[in-house]
Amino acid sequence: MNPTLTETTAPANFGAIESRQNRNLAMQLMPEALARAHMEQRLSEAESERRGHRLAAARRMQRRAERASLRARRALAMAVMQ
Repeated sequence: MNPTLTETTAPANFGAIESRQNRNLAMQLMPEALARAHMEQRLSEAESERRGHRLAAARRMQRRAERASLRARRALAMAVMQ
């Protein structure tokens, strides 16, 4: 049995079928891609918020340290003056 040329080649509309299958696959994967993009955005926002909280905490600690330093300098000045 010798295969004929038509049995070994792809059908004439193979490109259209493949294109339709690719489009269907892409449409099925769209919600997944959208969810992934949304999750990345949420993670980025959360990280930005964490950086803001850390910065605010660092500024509070700096002000507290400055006040403690001033109290110590005043106490030292009072001790020296007596």
